[in-house]
Amino acid sequence: MTSDRQGEDPAAAYAQRLAARQTAAARLAQLERRISLARLGVFVAGGVLAFVALDHHAVSPWWLAAPVAAFVGLVLVHDRVIRQRQRADRAVAFYEHGIARLEHRWAGSGERGERFADPSHPYAADLDLFGRGSLFELLCTARTRAGEDTLAGWLCRPALADVVLARQAAVAELRPQLDLREDLALLGTDVRAGLDPEALAAWAAAAPVQSPALLRKGAAGLVGALIFAAGAWLTGLVGPLPLGAVLLAEAALALRLRTRVVHVIRRVQRPGRDLRLLADVLARLEREQFASARLVELRAALDTQGEPPSVRIARLHRLIHLLDARQNQFFAPLAALLLWSTQLALAIDAWHATSGASVLRWLTAVGEIEAFGALAGYAYEHPYDPFPEMVERSPAFDGEGLGHPLIPEDRCVRNDICLGTDVRLLIVSGSNMSGKSTLLRAVGTNTVLALAGAPVRARRLRLSPLAVGASIRINDSLQNGTSRFYAEITRLRQLMDLASGPPPLLFLLDEILHGTNSHDRGIGARAVVQGFLERGAIGLVTTHDLALAHIADMPDRHAVNVHFEDHLEDSKMIFDYRMRPGVVEKSNAVALMRAVGLEV
Repeated sequence: MTSDRQGEDPAAAYAQRLAARQTAAARLAQLERRISLARLGVFVAGGVLAFVALDHHAVSPWWLAAPVAAFVGLVLVHDRVIRQRQRADRAVAFYEHGIARLEHRWAGSGERGERFADPSHPYAADLDLFGRGSLFELLCTARTRAGEDTLAGWLCRPALADVVLARQAAVAELRPQLDLREDLALLGTDVRAGLDPEALAAWAAAAPVQSPALLRKGAAGLVGALIFAAGAWLTGLVGPLPLGAVLLAEAALALRLRTRVVHVIRRVQRPGRDLRLLADVLARLEREQFASARLVELRAALDTQGEPPSVRIARLHRLIHLLDARQNQFFAPLAALLLWSTQLALAIDAWHATSGASVLRWLTAVGEIEAFGALAGYAYEHPYDPFPEMVERSPAFDGEGLGHPLIPEDRCVRNDICLGTDVRLLIVSGSNMSGKSTLLRAVGTNTVLALAGAPVRARRLRLSPLAVGASIRINDSLQNGTSRFYAEITRLRQLMDLASGPPPLLFLLDEILHGTNSHDRGIGARAVVQGFLERGAIGLVTTHDLALAHIADMPDRHAVNVHFEDHLEDSKMIFDYRMRPGVVEKSNAVALMRAVGLEV
């Protein structure tokens, strides 16, 4: 699947929308100031009128109703205008961040995903998936924790071909829907600020109290009997005994259910508020009609028994609102007589029993749609980046014009990489700073993007499902008491285990085993590479040790030597970052040392 939006200019679209949102924000800010002045004027006028009416009795006190009504109306209008202005300000920020991404000014301004960082992951740290200036920060426009969790999971766990193709179709459908992405971003801001997904998920997964239906009907019946007995007593049809009997029965029932009622009320307050925040996002998604298979499935997953979640959540919100009425000191005595808390707690628990299991499904669907929206935003902002083609022949990685997606387009040097049954290993030699490590990261990062369902930084990419493993940024650990060499061989052991199972492994090894002597490095590197190839893996290995280049001479290795070059110009090292066939024939280490002032 290739990009079909090469005629659209995201920078122009963002600039146009930014200007419109800035105009709206300025207009609403001016209206907000005018209403504030009007409120002040009405308040002062009301004070003067109250003084005239109450102190001098010049006018009727009833005239005070006019400024009071005007002030209340202005308060309500002011509150609505403030919310509209805040939304416009968030829209301005949304497009400012979009333009910053297009101009490569985004590093440090977005969600870095550092909570997903895992030193034991086989490639996350090596490929800069999380942290400042990371792939996650570039991609992530999700505004809910569920969306961030889903996106991070896709980056950390490469998908199989059918899943990748389904995601590509969903991303392609959402790519032009800028209005939807804007709405979800603005609504999600409130959700992110106030929603606790862990607490909500725990409440949804917890078993409801599930009081027998007979008890719920009994409570309603007792209230009906109370009203009838009170009416009969007040009209003189019967004495007070029936009313007393009903009150005793109500007290007995309330006492029996007290523990259950208190438990339900305590548990529902926070989840009810969180669901109310989520309802706006769900309501926005309910208005969408999708065509791609996965989005259709997610949209269908929102409904429960044919009813949209926003309707169900509104029902719960009404129950909680009515329950809170019991706290009114004037209504509290009547609420006690009507078994108000008992009846509403039982109704809320019945809602939990019916819809509680759906809450996790709603959160999951919202998270996945947000993750699709993040990838769709990336696809929209990079209209020339194609979707990769998934192939059945395995293992395969055939990239033409491959570049690193975290490098600005105007500085991105592209190279062709082809690995498969014929060439399974590229041994990359070259001088310091010539581009070897960047090549490995470009291959790995594009593989991660491809198998997450996103477009890739290439002119063309064909690949099969692959596991990814890297040893590029391996450090020692003072806390764990491990050296860099030990950390590297531990990672290599992890990658060897990963290569043993399907799908085939794409391994990326930078300066393999350079933490030991040349003799041991040569023996170890040959054995490690042989182990990977025997398990059906493909990959790249960079090295400064030209002796390792002879691995390509060994029979049945399907290995090829490639290299990067440099040259000295006016005492400066010049690199073109172009990959060439063969082994590098010179080193720049001495020249670099002299260039920084070392006497060598």
